[in-house]
Amino acid sequence: MLEYVRPEDIEKRSFEIISGEIAERGVTLDPKLAPVIMRVIHTTADFDYLDNLKFSENAVDTALKALKEGAYIVTDTNMALSGINKTALSRLGCEAYCFMADNDVAQAAKENGVTRACASAEKASRLSGKPIILVSGNAPTFLIRARELMDSGELAPALVIAMPVGFVNVVQSKELIMASGAEYIAARGRKGGSNAAAAVVNALMYMLTR
Repeated sequence: MLEYVRPEDIEKRSFEIISGEIAERGVTLDPKLAPVIMRVIHTTADFDYLDNLKFSENAVDTALKALKEGAYIVTDTNMALSGINKTALSRLGCEAYCFMADNDVAQAAKENGVTRACASAEKASRLSGKPIILVSGNAPTFLIRARELMDSGELAPALVIAMPVGFVNVVQSKELIMASGAEYIAARGRKGGSNAAAAVVNALMYMLTR
């Protein structure tokens, strides 16, 4: 039998269902992390994120501080960029970018024999004046190059959301970020995706705007 839910109550009902299923599994979430974990589950309908979504010690507090300061949010796909809530972004005075289709990024990638994701990370490293949040839902090379730039002192992101999905260097790239000393929210293992990465950004912004 179909469940009748008013359109404006669908999201609320979804979170009630998620909360109920988490309770049935005997899991108690850290209140500070719960909004992020639950929104990723809401976006993906995948309860594996209860186990594989990992947070550095100060990830949420650092992210909220960066957002309050009008952070630059740089994604590795236009899909992730499109999934970020623009109303919340505007309320916080933040700016979100994806450099993958930029002409200078394409040219740099061609000249240096690297992926556009690598060149995008390099372009992100040239942003200044505000905290930087890196968001990866697709390209491991974005994270790998970011780690190299962090090691060389050319990039110091406030937070790295490390959630590429797939098989080639996906697991390794996330582990590089988790071992970097940077604050991170990462989907350990093969799972992730642009939608899940955008959900993390939205969850953090909603903690400040709702």
